[in-house]
Amino acid sequence: MLKETLFLQVFSYSGGGQFGSLLDSLGQMGFFSYILPFLLIFALIYGILLKMKFFEKNAINGIIALSVSLLAIQFDAVPIFFSSIFPRLGVGIGIILVILILVGMFLPNESWTGYLLFGVSSVIVLVILYQSAGEAGSGILYWFQNNLPWIIGLIFVIVVIVLLTRNKDDKTIKPAAGIFPFYSPLPSK
Repeated sequence: MLKETLFLQVFSYSGGGQFGSLLDSLGQMGFFSYILPFLLIFALIYGILLKMKFFEKNAINGIIALSVSLLAIQFDAVPIFFSSIFPRLGVGIGIILVILILVGMFLPNESWTGYLLFGVSSVIVLVILYQSAGEAGSGILYWFQNNLPWIIGLIFVIVVIVLLTRNKDDKTIKPAAGIFPFYSPLPSK
């Protein structure tokens, strides 16, 4: 098994061994382009309908979820978007993990580090969404390109207003624990 795994890692572009062949076969059958997006959309819509309790019978929720998920994969927009966003999401999560490790090693456990982590994570998510929307051929990309200076200016003005109007004596807010539940700052002495 280890031999096949190493073969997959070294020769992934020229066959990839047994596991790579399995993934290639699934990709050629449309598993990653149609079946997984269908299942993901179906599960999300069905779960949302169950949570809303809009219809009394679960069969109606299932029919609606099935219809919407089949309609969503009818054209290539959803498979193209999913094939673009999820690999980038994996890379983004890896970057956030490295940042969390470095922050935990070198920065003090203060509440401002939670804001820092949230800000960096937000930028990473926005970059992922921006690139994925551009690759999927969305008009959102062109809107952002045309309005980016206004968006940056608006964000800057909002940050300045928040910083100028906040109460500096109020120390009851512990944002790091709310933003990242696994990050709990130690009380400073």
